[in-house]
Amino acid sequence: MEIIQIVIIGIISTIIVVLLKDERPEIAMELSLIAGIIIFLMMISRITVVIQALQQIAAKVNIEFTYINIVLKIIAIAYIASFGIEICKDAGQTSIAGKIEMAGKILIIALAIPILMAVMDMVLKIMP
Repeated sequence: MEIIQIVIIGIISTIIVVLLKDERPEIAMELSLIAGIIIFLMMISRITVVIQALQQIAAKVNIEFTYINIVLKIIAIAYIASFGIEICKDAGQTSIAGKIEMAGKILIIALAIPILMAVMDMVLKIMP
């Protein structure tokens, strides 16, 4: 199972980072970043499967792919922002982490506007 591999990578990386943190914090930070990237790369095939499944569902229920595409972008922004936030927090930079979080929220709101407009149009069509 992939989760076992991921957990092993995470635990080994954490142990090494904890051991190196006092003596070589720059290497510990790099190792933490590399472990995160490796785990992300291991999940790319799973992400592709999810995207394909969502595309098939959208085609079956006649949802415009534009909306599915927007939702996927929103999910990507949330995950990427979360990844960056955690890296900043690990490095002790909570201020920068807060800025990344704010930027992610603003980008998500900006991307969601077309979906919100479509929902409002549907509501207005339903109302007499």
